[in-house]
Amino acid sequence: MGSLEEERLLLEDGVSEHEDSKGPYTGDRSVDINGKPVLRNKTGNWRACPFILGTECCERLAYYGIATNLVTYLTNILHEGNVSAARNVTTWSGTCYLAPLLGAVLADAYWGRYWTIAVFSTIYFLGMGTLTLSASVPALKPPSCVGSVCPEASAAQYGVFFLGLYLIALGTGGIKPCVSSFGADQFDDTDPKERVKKGSFFNWFYFSINIGALISSSFLVWIQDNAGWGLGFGIPTLFMGLAIGSFFSGTPLYRFQKPGGSPLTRMCQVVVASFRKLNVDVPHDSSLLYELPDKTSAIEGSRKLEHSDELKFLDKAATVSDLDVKTANFSDPWKLCTVTQVEELKILVRMFPIWATGIVFSAVYAQMSTMFVEQGMVLDTKLGSFTIPPASLSTFDVISVILWVPIYDRILVPIARKFTGKERGFSELQRMGVGLFISILSMTAAALVEIKRLEIAKAHDLIHIDTAVPMSIFWQIPQYFLIGAAEVFTFIGQLEFFYDQSPDAMRSLCSALSLLTTALGNYLSSLILTIVTSVTTKGGKPGWIPDNLNEGHLDYFFWLLAALSFLNLLVYVSCAARYKSKMAS
Repeated sequence: MGSLEEERLLLEDGVSEHEDSKGPYTGDRSVDINGKPVLRNKTGNWRACPFILGTECCERLAYYGIATNLVTYLTNILHEGNVSAARNVTTWSGTCYLAPLLGAVLADAYWGRYWTIAVFSTIYFLGMGTLTLSASVPALKPPSCVGSVCPEASAAQYGVFFLGLYLIALGTGGIKPCVSSFGADQFDDTDPKERVKKGSFFNWFYFSINIGALISSSFLVWIQDNAGWGLGFGIPTLFMGLAIGSFFSGTPLYRFQKPGGSPLTRMCQVVVASFRKLNVDVPHDSSLLYELPDKTSAIEGSRKLEHSDELKFLDKAATVSDLDVKTANFSDPWKLCTVTQVEELKILVRMFPIWATGIVFSAVYAQMSTMFVEQGMVLDTKLGSFTIPPASLSTFDVISVILWVPIYDRILVPIARKFTGKERGFSELQRMGVGLFISILSMTAAALVEIKRLEIAKAHDLIHIDTAVPMSIFWQIPQYFLIGAAEVFTFIGQLEFFYDQSPDAMRSLCSALSLLTTALGNYLSSLILTIVTSVTTKGGKPGWIPDNLNEGHLDYFFWLLAALSFLNLLVYVSCAARYKSKMAS
């Protein structure tokens, strides 16, 4: 959350408190739903955010109401094996974070963030309804197990279930890359007071996500395991309807940014123009590179970007050649681009190494809904007469996030500010690095729990019996708590980093790229599972992750992820040390 101290520091940096007195309208070119300029004192700011935060809270409740316990549904209702179920969950989850690329391009180039959210929310709701039907209608799911005989689901039953599941994945594609950026758009960058408030929005945004996740991982998981999956999926469907209602309710208060055209086209134009001028020399004086003379950028909805000295080859695209002067043709971006357009591509290239290091972290995070749950299923889930659903342990991840957000904001930031002199205590890069380190500790904790569990299984002669061991599931709490702490540092750091560092007209795309790390992390987890299973089951061996985990070595899998996370941290530190921030005029 923002603070008076942050506002004071901002004003001391030379920004006049009365800089926003130039007129009644916003200074960032935002408009209302009809495309007209908006009054700053009647739109946007925190008055518009409750509707957006309510949308995100309900949508995340719906999403986690499906995702948190999905592996249990696949194993217990559709009768899949442990590896197959975990692979299906991570593949679907990965798709949920890959689809935002489509939504981001549509939002930035054509529809704008508001209409993209509106259209894809409807698709999302249809997917939730289909999934609820598949779990409610007896003909759409296989019969229950009789003893050890569990009938396989038919192709039609699989088809209906996965149709609903992947309609949800498509729906997330238009919501996830746009909601956080649309919320941040409600704060005017040209107003110093609103600029400070924008910094606190991301904390509240992530807080809203975890309120929804808390309800899902506790109440909804219990409903699914004890009252039935039809009701367990029906409640999230209802909340998705509430999310849509909340979003549309705030329409008169919203500020809208006009789409700036296809960012992919602009990047291609820079590459093509650079190769066309392969033999043209870039001037030593960067002021000779092509740019519009006034304050207006050639890109709709974007401030101008200052020239940087990196990736000089791309500067050829903004170099005015003799042929350009002769023909007086400065309007074809496939031949001549502005400095701002070139810098857009440079920014994305500079971001790439930082972006790539988020993939391994996301693979670690994916274990919370897969291997952590399967590990919990072979621990003692009894608390007196009450049975604890293994997936509900993710509640401690959410509680960790809810605790760590105020601790970070109110305690760690003021302490760090004294040492670093930075307005927010840590830079986004420092914040993400701390999270990557904590993720290593989480995998270490999970491995130690599994070592102890296997020792107990051996002591009670349960190695060859597919049953839970007499060890409390609450031993998993530290690994969930550490994952939550890592989230607060890494995921919120990513939200801030990719919004602040992205070009103005590419914010949805850059948000989608940050989400893409989660998709690739899930796919990486699936790939690691496939390789580990293939290698460790040779010669008829049960492997590290058999259906009977008492015969396996899940601890080896967790140690493998811890080692990969450590190597990833080393790469990240090297990349972060060389990163140069964008400069907007």
